[in-house]
Amino acid sequence: MLDAVSTITDEDRGVNARVAGRVRDLRARRGLSLGALADASGVSRSMISLVERGEASPTAVVLEKLAVALDVSLASLFDPPAPAAGPLARAGDQPPWRDPGSGYVRRNVSPVGFPSPLQIVDVTFPPGARVAYETGPRETAVHEQVWLLAGTVEVVVGDEAHRLGPGDCLAFVLDRPVVFHNPGEEPARYAVVLASRPTR
Repeated sequence: MLDAVSTITDEDRGVNARVAGRVRDLRARRGLSLGALADASGVSRSMISLVERGEASPTAVVLEKLAVALDVSLASLFDPPAPAAGPLARAGDQPPWRDPGSGYVRRNVSPVGFPSPLQIVDVTFPPGARVAYETGPRETAVHEQVWLLAGTVEVVVGDEAHRLGPGDCLAFVLDRPVVFHNPGEEPARYAVVLASRPTR
């Protein structure tokens, strides 16, 4: 089993710096101390401090816990702190990030800062990989759709299990634990489309 923190490579350093800036900025906007964010997220103060300094490579599970506590989507943690609000995102401006826990690779493809309620993420999921998000309700509801482009992925949302094949699309709200698993022998590739709106 891989640890929540791994050695940072040069390839990861730029994306980790983005995450560090975003977590610091979002925590400051909400007036949260390190201790308050640790209490709300279940992530230790020392881990949050490492993340905010860009000195750790946190897993997707750790980042999802922080995202829930900060009331944002996981994808938004990869946005730069002061994005340009243009309508076009060039492929070269979409850096990939590898989860040190599962090895899956995600890339935010949506234009950063453009005023849209949608976010699109491209994911490549290795054979045998599994990620279990302990997600829960947010003040801002996050709706997710997973559109499988290649391979096979099993998704468990709460108590509901779904096996997706190429072309299948699954929609759900991120208000319950979610588990992704690739049971196949080949990488799976899928697009994640996220939309946020305040809950009533």
